[in-house]
Order: sequence, then structure tokens, then C-alpha cells
Amino acid sequence: MKTKYMILAVSVLAASLLNISCASAENCSASASKGKKDIGLQLYSLRADIKKDYDNTIKKAGEMGYTSVEAAGYGNGKFYGKTPEEFKKSVEDAGMKVLSSHMNRPLTKEELQTKDFSKALAWWDEAIAAHKAAGMKYMVMPYLKRPDTMKDLQTYCEYFNEVGKRAAAAGISFGYHNHAHEFEKVEGKAVMLNYMLENTDPKYVFFELDVYWAVRGQVSPVELFQKYPGRFRLLHIKDHKELGQSGMVGFDAIFNNIKTAGAENIIVEVERYNYTPFESVKRSYDYLNNADFVK
Repeated sequence: MKTKYMILAVSVLAASLLNISCASAENCSASASKGKKDIGLQLYSLRADIKKDYDNTIKKAGEMGYTSVEAAGYGNGKFYGKTPEEFKKSVEDAGMKVLSSHMNRPLTKEELQTKDFSKALAWWDEAIAAHKAAGMKYMVMPYLKRPDTMKDLQTYCEYFNEVGKRAAAAGISFGYHNHAHEFEKVEGKAVMLNYMLENTDPKYVFFELDVYWAVRGQVSPVELFQKYPGRFRLLHIKDHKELGQSGMVGFDAIFNNIKTAGAENIIVEVERYNYTPFESVKRSYDYLNNADFVK
């Protein structure tokens, strides 16, 4: 019986000491209740710092709390001048994972006219191999000039389907990232992004919705989710500068409809700054990590 009471007393004392420790540590209760959320970072947000000091910049991104990265420095089989394996190791050494990457290979005028994608697809084959070696889950084409004709827009949809098939064969998902001009009509007939959503195969092409550019294009992200459910596997969470400061983007409504979107990962991108890039990127992380609407 004495042993039983001694065990109970020790348990109560341990709990009391833990409470005292939490009371004396800043934000202990908040950290315990919320924890670290799964938030990715588009490395374009720190482009100038990466150019100056790649290793230290990646390390700092991990220290901020980000859990994954989306690259924006692919070229000739390398990422920021590093082999896929070197890039992967640098990210993982910083406590993050390699998630996705932006790279661009638009069609030439000749390719648009002939629909001969052979040279372009050879480029993609090399890119896909590099991204697989780097451990990428997603590859995203980040920009496409608004085509002059509906015929060219349809050709791009066919092109994207072919790229997507090749990426899928390697275990990678291929997608497209929007800006604001995709919400304009081509030849006054069809909204560019809507047509792309309706004429690409969901098995092979997903969309990374940049919520800020959607708002700038005068479109509601939530209405897009509802019209095209499940097509937006990645979301760029962006504001005019740091997240949540402009009041332009309804982040709470976006996150309340994230399942409808089909979003599997969220990625912060900061293009313009009120502070240094590092501070802006950290403030944006803190905004999301402390937000009740982000699960």
C-alpha cells in the first residue's frame, strides 16, 4: 500500500514540475497545442539570398519551421547548380523534404504549328529523370503566355497530357501554376484556365492554384474549387507581400474548402517584401502556423 501511495505522489510531483516548466517557458502551451504544421516554401521567395549563399539560406529556411521546399532553380539536369542528389541532401540536412519544382519548356511556333513535340518531350525526359533522382513528388510548369488562338490553347492541353503521362510513368505528378492572365479569354471565347482544366486529363495533369493571382484575376479560389473539385493538388499560399497583411485574400475561406480543392500540400511564396526576405518569409510561416484555420 505504501508503494502505491509513493508512486502516486511521484506522479503528482512530476506533473507539477511539468506545469511549472511550461508556465516559465514562453509560448509553451501554444506550442504544445498547435505544434509544427506541414508548410512548404517556394524557394523563389529567397532567390537573392540563395544566389549569395545557398547552403546558409536553405539551413535558415529549415530553422524557420518549414517542412518542405519547392525548387525554382532547375536547369540542365541540376538544381541551383547542384546534382539532384546533392540538392536532395542539402534540403534533408536542413530538416526538410524535397516536394516539388518549377521548370518551363514552352512550345516553339513550329512545334505549335506541327504538333511535333519530340524535341520538347526529350527535354522533359531529362527533366523527369533529374526530378526523380532528387526525390520530387510534383513537377510544375509555372508560366505560359496566353495563346493567341484557341487552336494553340488546345495544342498546349495535348502537350501537357503527354508530359503528364511521362511524369506519371516515373511516379511523379505533373501540374500547371497560374498567374492572373489565365483568367482572361482566348479569342474572346473561353477563359484560358477553365479551358485547360476541362481539356487536360485529371490522371495526368493537376493544377497548382496560386490563390493571390486568382484574386488578382478577379476570380474566387473557393468558386474554382467548387467548379473543379479535386483538380488543385497544390496551393500557392501568397499575398501581396507577407501573408495576411493586405486583406485581399480570404485565407480562412480557402482553408475551409481545402478538401474540395483536393489540395495535398500548401506552399508559401513571398515575391515582394515589407521587410528583409528572411523576415518576410518567417512572418508568413508564423501567420499560417498560428492560424486556427490551418490544420
